[in-house]
Amino acid sequence: MGDEMKNLNQQILNFNYQQNFKDQDFYVSKCNEYSFKLLNSWPKWEKNFVNLIGENFSGKSHLVNIFLQNFKGIKIPAEKIDNSFLKKIKIYENIIVEDLTLNIDEKLLFTLINTIEQDNKYLIVTSTKPIVKFKFSLNDLNSRSKNFILSEIEKPEDDLMYALILKNLSDRQISIDKKLIDFIIKRISRSYGKISDFIYKIDEISLKRKKPIDFKIIKEALGE
Repeated sequence: MGDEMKNLNQQILNFNYQQNFKDQDFYVSKCNEYSFKLLNSWPKWEKNFVNLIGENFSGKSHLVNIFLQNFKGIKIPAEKIDNSFLKKIKIYENIIVEDLTLNIDEKLLFTLINTIEQDNKYLIVTSTKPIVKFKFSLNDLNSRSKNFILSEIEKPEDDLMYALILKNLSDRQISIDKKLIDFIIKRISRSYGKISDFIYKIDEISLKRKKPIDFKIIKEALGE
Protein backbone atom coordinates (compact mmCIF):
# COMPACT_ATOMS: atom_id res chain seq x y z
CA MET A 1 0.00 0.00 0.00
CA GLY A 2 1.46 3.40 -1.00
CA ASP A 3 1.68 6.46 1.22
CA GLU A 4 -1.34 8.05 -0.48
CA MET A 5 -3.54 5.06 0.31
CA LYS A 6 -2.24 4.95 3.90
CA ASN A 7 -3.10 8.63 4.29
CA LEU A 8 -6.54 8.09 2.79
CA ASN A 9 -7.30 5.16 5.09
CA GLN A 10 -6.05 7.20 8.05
CA GLN A 11 -8.38 10.01 6.99
CA ILE A 12 -11.30 7.57 7.13
CA LEU A 13 -10.25 6.21 10.53
CA ASN A 14 -9.77 9.72 11.94
CA PHE A 15 -13.06 10.97 10.56
CA ASN A 16 -13.80 13.94 12.78
CA TYR A 17 -17.40 13.24 13.86
CA GLN A 18 -18.93 11.70 16.96
CA GLN A 19 -20.11 8.68 15.02
CA ASN A 20 -17.72 6.67 12.91
CA PHE A 21 -17.35 3.54 10.84
CA LYS A 22 -18.39 0.45 12.74
CA ASP A 23 -20.28 -2.78 12.14
CA GLN A 24 -18.75 -3.76 8.81
CA ASP A 25 -18.15 -0.19 7.60
CA PHE A 26 -21.68 1.10 8.14
CA TYR A 27 -21.34 4.82 8.78
CA VAL A 28 -23.82 6.19 11.31
CA SER A 29 -25.00 9.72 10.59
CA LYS A 30 -28.05 11.81 11.57
CA CYS A 31 -30.00 10.56 8.56
CA ASN A 32 -29.76 6.85 9.52
CA GLU A 33 -29.05 6.98 13.27
CA TYR A 34 -32.64 6.22 14.32
CA SER A 35 -32.80 3.12 12.09
CA PHE A 36 -29.37 1.96 13.25
CA LYS A 37 -30.26 2.32 16.93
CA LEU A 38 -33.71 0.79 16.48
CA LEU A 39 -32.38 -2.39 14.85
CA ASN A 40 -29.60 -2.66 17.43
CA SER A 41 -32.08 -2.30 20.30
CA TRP A 42 -33.88 -5.56 19.40
CA PRO A 43 -35.97 -6.99 21.06
CA LYS A 44 -36.86 -3.81 22.99
CA TRP A 45 -39.29 -2.59 20.35
CA GLU A 46 -42.73 -1.06 20.95
CA LYS A 47 -44.15 -3.35 18.25
CA ASN A 48 -42.96 -6.59 16.65
CA PHE A 49 -43.11 -5.10 13.15
CA VAL A 50 -40.58 -2.66 11.68
CA ASN A 51 -40.67 -1.05 8.24
CA LEU A 52 -37.19 0.13 7.21
CA ILE A 53 -37.65 2.75 4.48
CA GLY A 54 -35.07 4.32 2.20
CA GLU A 55 -34.13 4.92 -1.41
CA ASN A 56 -31.97 2.44 -3.30
CA PHE A 57 -28.33 2.34 -2.05
CA SER A 58 -29.31 4.03 1.24
CA GLY A 59 -28.00 1.10 3.30
CA LYS A 60 -31.17 -0.87 4.07
CA SER A 61 -29.63 -4.22 3.08
CA HIS A 62 -26.43 -3.35 4.93
CA LEU A 63 -28.39 -2.66 8.14
CA VAL A 64 -30.39 -5.86 7.71
CA ASN A 65 -27.21 -7.91 7.29
CA ILE A 66 -25.71 -6.37 10.44
CA PHE A 67 -28.95 -7.22 12.27
CA LEU A 68 -28.79 -10.86 11.09
CA GLN A 69 -25.16 -11.17 12.19
CA ASN A 70 -26.03 -9.83 15.64
CA PHE A 71 -29.39 -11.47 16.27
CA LYS A 72 -29.85 -14.26 13.66
CA GLY A 73 -32.92 -14.85 11.53
CA ILE A 74 -34.02 -15.48 7.96
CA LYS A 75 -34.56 -13.10 5.02
CA ILE A 76 -36.28 -13.30 1.66
CA PRO A 77 -37.04 -10.92 -1.24
CA ALA A 78 -40.74 -9.95 -0.96
CA GLU A 79 -41.65 -11.32 -4.38
CA LYS A 80 -40.26 -14.76 -3.49
CA ILE A 81 -42.53 -15.43 -0.49
CA ASP A 82 -44.26 -18.77 -1.03
CA ASN A 83 -45.87 -21.55 1.03
CA SER A 84 -42.56 -23.30 1.62
CA PHE A 85 -41.14 -20.10 3.13
CA LEU A 86 -44.14 -19.86 5.48
CA LYS A 87 -43.26 -23.33 6.77
CA LYS A 88 -39.57 -22.48 7.00
CA ILE A 89 -40.05 -19.51 9.36
CA LYS A 90 -41.28 -21.75 12.19
CA ILE A 91 -37.74 -22.21 13.58
CA TYR A 92 -36.80 -18.52 13.33
CA GLU A 93 -37.58 -15.64 15.68
CA ASN A 94 -36.64 -12.86 13.24
CA ILE A 95 -37.98 -12.69 9.70
CA ILE A 96 -36.86 -10.12 7.14
CA VAL A 97 -38.73 -9.34 3.93
CA GLU A 98 -36.68 -7.19 1.53
CA ASP A 99 -37.74 -4.80 -1.24
CA LEU A 100 -41.50 -4.78 -0.76
CA THR A 101 -43.46 -3.62 -3.81
CA LEU A 102 -47.02 -4.27 -4.99
CA ASN A 103 -45.59 -7.12 -7.07
CA ILE A 104 -46.27 -9.68 -4.32
CA ASP A 105 -48.79 -12.33 -3.37
CA GLU A 106 -50.86 -10.29 -0.91
CA LYS A 107 -52.55 -13.31 0.67
CA LEU A 108 -49.19 -14.92 1.43
CA LEU A 109 -47.86 -11.68 2.93
CA PHE A 110 -51.01 -11.35 5.04
CA THR A 111 -50.60 -14.95 6.24
CA LEU A 112 -46.94 -14.29 7.03
CA ILE A 113 -47.80 -11.22 9.13
CA ASN A 114 -50.55 -13.11 10.98
CA THR A 115 -48.24 -16.07 11.70
CA ILE A 116 -45.54 -13.76 13.05
CA GLU A 117 -48.07 -11.99 15.27
CA GLN A 118 -49.58 -15.22 16.60
CA ASP A 119 -46.16 -16.71 17.39
CA ASN A 120 -44.84 -13.44 18.86
CA LYS A 121 -41.98 -13.31 16.36
CA TYR A 122 -40.38 -10.21 14.81
CA LEU A 123 -40.64 -8.87 11.26
CA ILE A 124 -38.56 -6.29 9.39
CA VAL A 125 -39.85 -5.21 5.98
CA THR A 126 -37.66 -3.00 3.77
CA SER A 127 -39.14 -0.73 1.10
CA THR A 128 -38.52 2.52 -0.75
CA LYS A 129 -41.78 4.04 0.55
CA PRO A 130 -43.68 3.55 3.83
CA ILE A 131 -45.80 0.39 3.94
CA VAL A 132 -48.78 2.50 5.10
CA LYS A 133 -48.70 4.28 1.73
CA PHE A 134 -49.07 1.03 -0.22
CA LYS A 135 -52.56 0.60 -1.60
CA PHE A 136 -52.99 -3.17 -1.33
CA SER A 137 -56.00 -4.85 -2.93
CA LEU A 138 -56.49 -6.78 0.31
CA ASN A 139 -58.09 -4.44 2.85
CA ASP A 140 -56.94 -6.61 5.76
CA LEU A 141 -53.37 -6.07 4.59
CA ASN A 142 -53.86 -2.29 4.50
CA SER A 143 -55.12 -2.54 8.07
CA ARG A 144 -52.13 -4.66 9.16
CA SER A 145 -49.70 -2.19 7.57
CA LYS A 146 -50.64 0.34 10.27
CA ASN A 147 -49.07 -1.91 12.92
CA PHE A 148 -45.49 -1.21 11.80
CA ILE A 149 -42.90 1.03 13.42
CA LEU A 150 -41.77 3.26 10.54
CA SER A 151 -38.04 3.92 10.37
CA GLU A 152 -36.93 6.05 7.44
CA ILE A 153 -33.35 6.59 6.26
CA GLU A 154 -33.30 10.23 5.16
CA LYS A 155 -31.33 11.75 2.28
CA PRO A 156 -27.59 11.89 3.09
CA GLU A 157 -26.10 14.95 4.79
CA ASP A 158 -22.64 16.29 3.97
CA ASP A 159 -20.83 14.15 6.55
CA LEU A 160 -22.32 10.92 5.22
CA MET A 161 -21.76 11.94 1.59
CA TYR A 162 -18.12 12.66 2.41
CA ALA A 163 -17.74 9.32 4.16
CA LEU A 164 -19.46 7.32 1.40
CA ILE A 165 -17.38 8.90 -1.37
CA LEU A 166 -14.12 8.55 0.56
CA LYS A 167 -14.81 4.95 1.58
CA ASN A 168 -15.95 3.79 -1.87
CA LEU A 169 -12.97 5.36 -3.63
CA SER A 170 -10.60 3.95 -1.01
CA ASP A 171 -12.07 0.45 -1.53
CA ARG A 172 -11.20 0.84 -5.22
CA GLN A 173 -7.64 1.95 -4.41
CA ILE A 174 -8.39 5.42 -5.77
CA SER A 175 -6.74 8.26 -3.85
CA ILE A 176 -8.36 11.69 -3.83
CA ASP A 177 -7.66 15.04 -2.21
CA LYS A 178 -10.09 16.27 0.46
CA LYS A 179 -10.77 19.53 -1.41
CA LEU A 180 -11.93 17.46 -4.40
CA ILE A 181 -14.47 15.63 -2.21
CA ASP A 182 -15.76 19.01 -0.98
CA PHE A 183 -16.05 20.06 -4.64
CA ILE A 184 -18.05 16.87 -5.45
CA ILE A 185 -20.43 17.31 -2.47
CA LYS A 186 -21.31 20.86 -3.59
CA ARG A 187 -22.29 19.65 -7.06
CA ILE A 188 -23.76 16.16 -6.69
CA SER A 189 -27.46 15.48 -6.00
CA ARG A 190 -28.25 14.53 -2.40
CA SER A 191 -29.11 10.98 -3.43
CA TYR A 192 -27.57 7.59 -2.60
CA GLY A 193 -28.23 6.44 -6.16
CA LYS A 194 -26.42 9.46 -7.67
CA ILE A 195 -23.44 8.88 -5.36
CA SER A 196 -23.31 5.23 -6.45
CA ASP A 197 -23.48 6.23 -10.15
CA PHE A 198 -20.75 8.82 -9.62
CA ILE A 199 -18.40 6.31 -7.93
CA TYR A 200 -18.96 3.86 -10.79
CA LYS A 201 -18.13 6.55 -13.39
CA ILE A 202 -15.03 7.75 -11.54
CA ASP A 203 -13.81 4.14 -11.30
CA GLU A 204 -14.45 3.61 -15.02
CA ILE A 205 -12.72 6.84 -16.07
CA SER A 206 -9.71 6.35 -13.78
CA LEU A 207 -9.19 2.79 -15.06
CA LYS A 208 -9.17 4.05 -18.67
CA ARG A 209 -6.98 7.14 -18.05
CA LYS A 210 -4.68 5.57 -15.44
CA LYS A 211 -4.00 8.99 -13.92
CA PRO A 212 -4.84 10.70 -10.60
CA ILE A 213 -8.34 12.09 -10.06
CA ASP A 214 -8.47 15.82 -10.84
CA PHE A 215 -11.19 18.47 -11.34
CA LYS A 216 -11.50 17.62 -15.02
CA ILE A 217 -12.20 13.90 -14.34
CA ILE A 218 -14.68 14.81 -11.59
CA LYS A 219 -16.56 17.21 -13.87
CA GLU A 220 -16.73 14.49 -16.52
CA ALA A 221 -18.07 11.95 -14.00
CA LEU A 222 -20.65 14.50 -12.83
CA GLY A 223 -21.73 15.05 -16.42
CA GLU A 224 -20.72 18.73 -16.40
